[in-house]
Amino acid sequence: MKLYKEHKILKLQIIFYLICSFSYAQKSRLDSAYFYFKKAQKFEVNNRTFDAYENYITSRNLYLSLNNKDSLAKCNINLFYLIQSQNNLNENPILFLDNYTEYAKEKRDSLMLLISNNAYAAYFWDSKHPYKSRKFYDKSILITQKKELQKYRSTIYSNLAHLYSLNQKDSAKYYFDKTLKSIDKLDKKQLLDTYINYCNFFQSQKKFKQAILLLEKAEKIKIADYQQKYNKILYKKFADCYKETGNYKKAYEYYEKYDIIKDSLNITAQNIAISDLNIKYETEKKDKLNLQLEIDKKKSQNFLIATLLSLILISVIGTLLIKNSNKKRKVAEQQKELEKQKNLTLLKEQELTTINAIINGQEKERKQIAEDLHDNLGSILATLKLHFDNLKINHTKKKIDQETLFNKTEGLIDEAYLKVRSIAHAKNAGVIANQGLLVAIKMMAEKISSADKIKIDVVDFGLNKRLENSLEIGIFRIVQELTTNIIKHADAKNATINLSFYDQNLNIIIEDNGKGFDINNVNLKNGMGISSIKTRIKHLNGTFEIDSTIGKGSSVIIDIPVD
Repeated sequence: MKLYKEHKILKLQIIFYLICSFSYAQKSRLDSAYFYFKKAQKFEVNNRTFDAYENYITSRNLYLSLNNKDSLAKCNINLFYLIQSQNNLNENPILFLDNYTEYAKEKRDSLMLLISNNAYAAYFWDSKHPYKSRKFYDKSILITQKKELQKYRSTIYSNLAHLYSLNQKDSAKYYFDKTLKSIDKLDKKQLLDTYINYCNFFQSQKKFKQAILLLEKAEKIKIADYQQKYNKILYKKFADCYKETGNYKKAYEYYEKYDIIKDSLNITAQNIAISDLNIKYETEKKDKLNLQLEIDKKKSQNFLIATLLSLILISVIGTLLIKNSNKKRKVAEQQKELEKQKNLTLLKEQELTTINAIINGQEKERKQIAEDLHDNLGSILATLKLHFDNLKINHTKKKIDQETLFNKTEGLIDEAYLKVRSIAHAKNAGVIANQGLLVAIKMMAEKISSADKIKIDVVDFGLNKRLENSLEIGIFRIVQELTTNIIKHADAKNATINLSFYDQNLNIIIEDNGKGFDINNVNLKNGMGISSIKTRIKHLNGTFEIDSTIGKGSSVIIDIPVD
């Protein structure tokens, strides 16, 4: 009877293990699908179109296998917009939109149906069927009669205005004005698009002064994503409009800005460089993706097989243990002796681990002090050098009050002394612990700019709250080191520090108009400069990119996730 009960318990355990294994496999695929979806979104923001497409497809296939219809719908609509906006993806976007619409109807979700109608309108517009496009916009207006969706009506008016601007000028102006009357319901990106579309309308009617007024409003709007792309559009339109009005000076200024931002985006050069290899490259990547999916599938199958074999082995062992119950006492005594030996071994390992931890802690502390001296004091000494250069020049030319320069220089020397004291007496000393990251960076920029050798502007968005203190200190040290590099090496007159916090992600862009450098000819392994910065950013789970052109300055782009 006892043997029967033990066999029954063992069978229940096997069933439980099978259920757990299946649940684990399901969760693993769900996590992978979400990972590829977020990765695709990031590639799309960074204009890496084909990488975004591949990851969306991978995510979509995983959600399809899991029958996760909501997430599958998100993949479909994102794939539609991605393919619709590109010419180099040989795929028909309407198939993804049809799948999205079918689920929206099945779910009877008004917001999803509104998105669907607007997407169809955009598709038929690009397909040179404006009458079909207007039909779907009319359906969208009917849907926005619902109270909770009225806020989207202004966006539809903006789209209609842009559609009518092709051949019905009066109707276009009517809908543009209607859109701007509900300006409070538009987000920044929608408002920016509306201003640009309205500007196009005025340009087509040769009303360039009115177009310039709209461009001036658009230029004041700052958005977290795609800011440089919008700036490129705005600068080109400014230049064209000023040229038409006869203001050639302004036109020249904006053409220069347009050329600079065009070079930084490097769109034209990139397209020329990869145009001949693009088809071959995409084909190879598709093959690799299919191969990876096949490997992942085999891994999942192998995992399930291994789990089943393990359960069978456990069953066999359990049966043997039941049949040999008379030997349990001896096995238990042997096990006890083994445990005693394991405990002794564990104690020795813990002693070694403790000693290693102490040594590592000492090494980290020494490294931290060295980095503090290099980052914190190095920045002040670099600024101090600028002041001494000014003193040397001013000694002969007398352009600036000599006493003012001496006072500034003396102040920096005092500050360097205080920094040395603070590093020696406090682990987290400095302006960050008291005032925060943004204030500290602005104070640093103001102090450097006061030397009259380089002007540094700080532009921020979304940094309304303090970050965790150690994170703020680390980020400040990184910005400080990069600013010091500009002072030492770039020969720049102007620099900009952009800080944006959006969707739990901190984006930092540091740009200068200096002499630039060839990244391939720079040794990043020696010293405490770029190599040290990359190590710190990697420790923060962030990304670090450098874009520099000789004679046109440099840009550093940093993305750090904030939990």
